[in-house]
Amino acid sequence: MSQRDHRYQLHLTWTGNRGSGTSAYRDYDRDMIIDIPGKPALHTSADPAFLGNPDLHNPEDMLVSSLSACHMLWYLHLCSDAGIVVTAYTDDATGHMTLTRDGGGHFTQVTLRPRVTIATGCDAARAERLHARAHELCFIANSVNFPVACEAEVEAAE
Repeated sequence: MSQRDHRYQLHLTWTGNRGSGTSAYRDYDRDMIIDIPGKPALHTSADPAFLGNPDLHNPEDMLVSSLSACHMLWYLHLCSDAGIVVTAYTDDATGHMTLTRDGGGHFTQVTLRPRVTIATGCDAARAERLHARAHELCFIANSVNFPVACEAEVEAAE
């Protein structure tokens, strides 16, 4: 594998067998454990709308989280390279998924809403423009087949 190629691996274990397996749709839990070498295990489930455990993260949560986190990491990198000092960053991201008639579904859009605070004296207009470049470079956004919008706000620290 070249330095340009990266591999990600995990081991998923379904933990939802209540004793009768998948004998009926409501007879099993959707809980699972995702083990990634060298990292804490992720205890996850399905979305509660699909009989999942509401106390656990679900794949849909993790997809929106991945888009948000990837954008933030690229944005911080670009700001650092540009001499823009970011002192705070939050994002209130949302995703929209539509179910299809055949029982499947797909995401139709994710909207990122980063709120960024930069140090006094930094170029706020440039800091705002860097969100577009972060979006262009984001590995996850480049891997999905639905639009990812970014409604960013940048403000200078007081």
